[in-house]
Amino acid sequence: MSNYFKIFFLLFFILTSHICFSKENIDEIKQQVIVLYNANKLKESYQLISKIPEDSRDTEIWLLAANITQDYGRELDTIFLLQKAISVDPNNYKAYYNLGTIYLKNNKLNSAINNLKLSLKYNKEFAYAWYNLGCAYLGLLDYKKAKKAFMKAISFNSAEPDFYYNLAYTYKILGNEKQSKKMLEIYNSLIEESN
Repeated sequence: MSNYFKIFFLLFFILTSHICFSKENIDEIKQQVIVLYNANKLKESYQLISKIPEDSRDTEIWLLAANITQDYGRELDTIFLLQKAISVDPNNYKAYYNLGTIYLKNNKLNSAINNLKLSLKYNKEFAYAWYNLGCAYLGLLDYKKAKKAFMKAISFNSAEPDFYYNLAYTYKILGNEKQSKKMLEIYNSLIEESN
């Protein structure tokens, strides 16, 4: 008899959980998650996310969960959650970008390059993906590809000093002192403007 009770309770829980989480309820919870996340209430935000059934989470919810786990230094969880975001939306350039930056940070340069290229496949004008791609190529000592990536980054965001600094370094390695000096001058002027 207790097995029947367990089965009944399980069925009741499954049926009521789907009733409790209508599209409107999930949208409301999602908005609360975003508000809490933006207020830097990460624990509360993550607790709300965990109340949303996995099959009802959209790519934005998976990305928020990944950002929270990354903020807590839980890198393996972050990678898993980013892969979940990609499984919901295979064209999600942000998830690929975040994976790429994690791999870049861990010196897994080929994985970083693969994910950053996927990010750029879905958003060709994403300057930071171009920049991090350039950094990955620097790590592989592929200076010509690094130069091209940094130049693309600058073409989409000409106000970011780090783009110029790394391009200056790349030009210096390639033996083009004149261009290196020019990029450093732009870098210095951007730094001065920001102060």
